[in-house]
Amino acid sequence: MSGRRIFTRPARLAALAPYLWMVLFFLVPFGFVLKIAMSQTAIAQPPYVPVFDLAAGREKFSAALGSLSVENFKLLISDNLYILSYVRSLIVALTSTAILLLIGYPVAYGMSRLPGRWQPIAMMLVIVPFWTSFLIRIYAWINVLQHDGLLNKMLLALGIISKPMVWLSTDAAMYLGIVYSYFPFMILPLYATLSKMDDALLEAASDLGASRLKAFWLVTVPLSLPGVGAGMLLCFIPIVGEFVIPDLLAGSDRMMIGQTLWLEFFTNKDWPVASAIAIVLLAVLLVPLLVYEKLQRRHLEAR
Repeated sequence: MSGRRIFTRPARLAALAPYLWMVLFFLVPFGFVLKIAMSQTAIAQPPYVPVFDLAAGREKFSAALGSLSVENFKLLISDNLYILSYVRSLIVALTSTAILLLIGYPVAYGMSRLPGRWQPIAMMLVIVPFWTSFLIRIYAWINVLQHDGLLNKMLLALGIISKPMVWLSTDAAMYLGIVYSYFPFMILPLYATLSKMDDALLEAASDLGASRLKAFWLVTVPLSLPGVGAGMLLCFIPIVGEFVIPDLLAGSDRMMIGQTLWLEFFTNKDWPVASAIAIVLLAVLLVPLLVYEKLQRRHLEAR
C-alpha cells in the first residue's frame, strides 16, 4: 500500500466529520422540530398529534404522515402577535448591533494600536465577564437599575435627580443589558482583523499625501470589513432570539420572539406553534448568513 493511500483515507474520514456533525446535531433535530410544527395540539403526552409509531404498522404510519399540515405556519402569518414579535426582535437586534458596532470598533481599533505587551492584557479585560455566569451578570444589572438601586442612589447623592427614576423594565435597560452582554462578541473579530493589518499600507497612503483620517477611511475601514461582518453576525443572530435579557430587564407590554416562543412552549403547552415559530426564526436568520457568505466569496475572488 502506498504512502499516499495511507494518509488519504484518514484525511477523507476527517473530511466527513463536519458533515456527520451537521446531520446528527442539526438536520436530525431540525426534522423532529419540523414534524412537531406540522402537527396539531392535543391534551396528551406529548401534547401533539400525530405521534409516529413504527410498531403500529405501515398503514397507521402513512395515515399519521398524511395528517401533517402547515396550519401552524398560516397562523403565524395571520396573527399580529407573532408578526409584531418578529418585527420587534429584528428592530431590537439591528439597533443593538449598530450600537455595538459604534462602540466596539473604536475600542477594537484602540486595542490593536496598543504596544504588543499590553494587547493581551486588554483582551483579557474584554473577556473577563465570561468568567462569571451570564444570569448572575444580568441579575447584577437588576440590582443596579431597580427603584432603590445603585444608579438612583448615586444620582440622588450627586444631586442630578430629585427623586428616583424608572430604569428597570424599560427598553433602555434592555439595550444596556444586550450591549453589555454581547460586547465581547463584537470586539473579538474586529480586533483579530485590525491587529493583523499591515502598517506599511498606512505608511504608503501617508507618502501619497493622504491624511490620517483619509487613510483610515480608505485603507483601515475597507480592510476591516470582514471583521465587521463577522462581529455583526455574531451579535445579530443570537440577539434576534434573545429571551433572558428582554424578560428580566425590559417591560412585558411588547415581547420579542424568544419570549413568545417561551410563552407558547411552557405556558400554553402549544408545542406545534412553538416549533413553527422556531422554524420561521431559523429561516429568517439564514438570510444574513447567506448574504455574508456571498459577500465573503466576492471579497476572496476580488483578491
